[in-house]
Amino acid sequence: MKVTVELVGEGCRTVEVAEGTYSDLLEPFDVSRHEVSILVDGTPVPEDRPLDDDVDHVRILRLIKGG
Repeated sequence: MKVTVELVGEGCRTVEVAEGTYSDLLEPFDVSRHEVSILVDGTPVPEDRPLDDDVDHVRILRLIKGG
């Protein structure tokens, strides 16, 4: 399955995966699953959730740390 993965503000990539979890979509990007939220249709999904068969676009939003 091919999924378009958009890292908000940093670009898009097409990721091909046979199966796995949403965190597997982070591989092409230099981010940790602990520093992002993964959104499907605007709704956050757990990174350890198995990929849904009908998902073709995912947005990744970097979390902002303040101090």
